[in-house]
Amino acid sequence: MASSCSELESAIEVLVRKYYDYAKKKGKHDKMNKKEFREMVKQELPHVLTHTQNKEAANKLIQSLDLDEDGKISFEEYWTLIGEIALKLSQQMALQHQERH
Repeated sequence: MASSCSELESAIEVLVRKYYDYAKKKGKHDKMNKKEFREMVKQELPHVLTHTQNKEAANKLIQSLDLDEDGKISFEEYWTLIGEIALKLSQQMALQHQERH
């Protein structure tokens, strides 16, 4: 994307790029396998998804996201996770806003 991207455009680009950075580690361009997904969560979301440092917890997260039950995470399934994280963050921000007013 052009260097004149807005902050929001840049944020979306990072979210998309990070998915493909990890999905490509094994030469797969369309889906992340379990190992790639666990690595992405460990490296990129250590403060948001702290329980997933445990392999069993990470596998449960994968299973909950893996709607087509193929054992891999598609971009659409990954985006579901991003949406869930964003929703929780939004709820936290709304509570903080209410507490200040």
